[in-house]
Amino acid sequence: MYTDANILKLKNQIKTDESIKDSWNKQYKIAKDLLKKDKLKSKEGLLLGLVYRVTGEEKFASKLKELLFDYTSKSTWEGSTLLNRNPPWIGGLGTSHTSYDIALGFDSIYDYLTIEEKELIANDIVRLGILPARYDWLEAETNMHTYDTMGHNWWSACVYMSGLASLAVRNEISEAEGWAKDIEESAIEWLHYSGSLLQNKPTTFDRDGGFYESVWYATYGTSQYLLFRYAYGNVWPEESKIESNILEKMGDFFINTTYFVDGGKDLAVNFGDSKMHAYGDRIIRLLWNLGYKNQEYEWYINHVTNGENNDSNEAEGLILNLGLQSNKSGFLPNRPKSYLYQDMGWATMRNSWSDDATMLAVKSGFTWNHAHADAGSYILFHNGKNLIIDSGTGSYLNPLFTEYYCQSEAHNVVLFNGKGQNRNDPYFGNVNSGSLHNLIEGKDFKYLLANATGPYSHILARNYRNFIWVGDVILVLDDLLAFEPGQFEWLLHYNGESTLKGGIDLTIKDEDAQVLVRPLFPETFPPGGERPHDFPEHMRLTEKIGYESHHPENEKPYWSISHFEKTTRTKFVTAIILETHENQKNLPIITKDEGKDYLKISITQKGITTVVYFNLLADGRLKHRNSLNNMEGWETDAYLTALKFKEGVDQTNIQNVEELFIGHGSYLRRDGNVLMHALSKYTALVENFGKEPHLIFQGQPNATIHLYSPKPLNNLTINKIVKKGDYNISKKRIQVKMRDYN
Repeated sequence: MYTDANILKLKNQIKTDESIKDSWNKQYKIAKDLLKKDKLKSKEGLLLGLVYRVTGEEKFASKLKELLFDYTSKSTWEGSTLLNRNPPWIGGLGTSHTSYDIALGFDSIYDYLTIEEKELIANDIVRLGILPARYDWLEAETNMHTYDTMGHNWWSACVYMSGLASLAVRNEISEAEGWAKDIEESAIEWLHYSGSLLQNKPTTFDRDGGFYESVWYATYGTSQYLLFRYAYGNVWPEESKIESNILEKMGDFFINTTYFVDGGKDLAVNFGDSKMHAYGDRIIRLLWNLGYKNQEYEWYINHVTNGENNDSNEAEGLILNLGLQSNKSGFLPNRPKSYLYQDMGWATMRNSWSDDATMLAVKSGFTWNHAHADAGSYILFHNGKNLIIDSGTGSYLNPLFTEYYCQSEAHNVVLFNGKGQNRNDPYFGNVNSGSLHNLIEGKDFKYLLANATGPYSHILARNYRNFIWVGDVILVLDDLLAFEPGQFEWLLHYNGESTLKGGIDLTIKDEDAQVLVRPLFPETFPPGGERPHDFPEHMRLTEKIGYESHHPENEKPYWSISHFEKTTRTKFVTAIILETHENQKNLPIITKDEGKDYLKISITQKGITTVVYFNLLADGRLKHRNSLNNMEGWETDAYLTALKFKEGVDQTNIQNVEELFIGHGSYLRRDGNVLMHALSKYTALVENFGKEPHLIFQGQPNATIHLYSPKPLNNLTINKIVKKGDYNISKKRIQVKMRDYN
């Protein structure tokens, strides 16, 4: 890592970049203070090595040599906890971390050491670092670990740091070159591990580069491989390395899960065992040094300046600093604002890539180890704050880690009779994982379906959560069915202050950021601030006590929202209203209504009214009969239907429909006109309906689509691809045949 080219680059940056100069001066002072210490930690050698390479001052090399001989004189680099297992784990994280530190220290003062010293240190690196890791992880005769049991962040740390150490001793140890090359070649197996059915083990990476354990462990796990790959390329620049589309996409995972804050620390999606602040800069920096470069990576590096990894201003951050010029003012990524990681069940949706925008993150995927029992949960960032939160995590040694942080009650989920997922899921995994589907992103409309039925299958027959985001309102629609009557409750974890305002809205406020949470179905809170005792048929609000993330010693309140009625089937429909500086005095107007076998929600804002229908016949209660329904003259079998109109127009006239959404339906008709039709159910959004329509379609790959158009059309844009069609002038609709015979 401390190559001649990198050292020269850093020297030039120190001369020309004031921020780099300041960081260097701070680190140089720390290094001088290390010279006075009697006992050093292995990681402190990284800084001593860098300062020696930059300055050539032998006092730093001498101190580092002292550290190297101290560590290579030990009997093991592994901690007693793992060594006391049966069988002992001799090549765990203690061995991994020390191998990295000592290997880089050895390499950085290589020219300072005598031949005899090099051989002594190299042989001890093999004895203490490389061989224990190979014994536990790689050798056919001895290994105990597999991708199925430990193929997540530990595999990367333990295996690839032994590979990096092998690179460091290649001149002294004849086998080292072969060890390093075998490890690089086998990395394709780790990157593309496909999971284990019997052990409830998911793929290591989502096909689009996500890492299911958490963003924090994605940083740790991927960094270990990238550090090895970078060192490998420095040693053998002409050697071929494995190619994988995962490497091309993993940087996007950190961009998509970062929430950008104006003038403050950028935040990150913290599902599972993770941290709140963004830390993808380390991965993007490593990828850039490996040749994966683009303008959005440059923008991210310039924006994320938190230094949460504690490496941005330390040895690694300094030597790999990209020295990029700040992006042009006003640059924003030209990428989708919403992203679905379908293999691992994560999604993020935002209304802008600007700072202090609004971002909703949803998880309904795996539970195991660092991935918590949080199927169907979500968090919300708004106006620079994380308002609706994940409870986070705590020390793994604290009983509350298992009893609270990993469990369903620490997340924004639905409980039934006080129960969520099986409490053993974080340890054994869940056989039937959650999933996310049908992410739709329009200009001002977003939709996502979360299926949490599998993880709740011991108590619920249906647990579907729908998100509809229109303008400044996010609707959360829960479709729930139990095997027996019981009590459903809706959990809400928050930051800041939360109070019941005016009887119907629960406010969540943190400084200038505020949202309103308004239950709509099965009922609202008691109107006008009335006493719940006098209105028992309305929703009940109960304060419960949880614990602060990373601080289990601090209690933290959260809300439980429930209905008095014990039932087997219910629909929880809740509106989250996003307050902004622009709408504070003119909040969206939301009304609710019920008809025969349907629920209706109307949202009026900024001169537009969006009407959402929830077809109760489409919730699985019918067999061999379609969910045919007539909702105020709109005929459909769709589970969800949304229609957008200009405010005040006649909503019975199809000519006034500006936009339509069909969620799991095959047709929409009115007054003898077919607005949209296919022979199988689909989820679709039609923007600019009746004019120059654009269709986002998710359904069968072979489908014949009919779409109403009052004016003749020869083609139709479907999923950004122009498709030829046939227009029927008498029926006023275009027909497009989608065919995929593969």
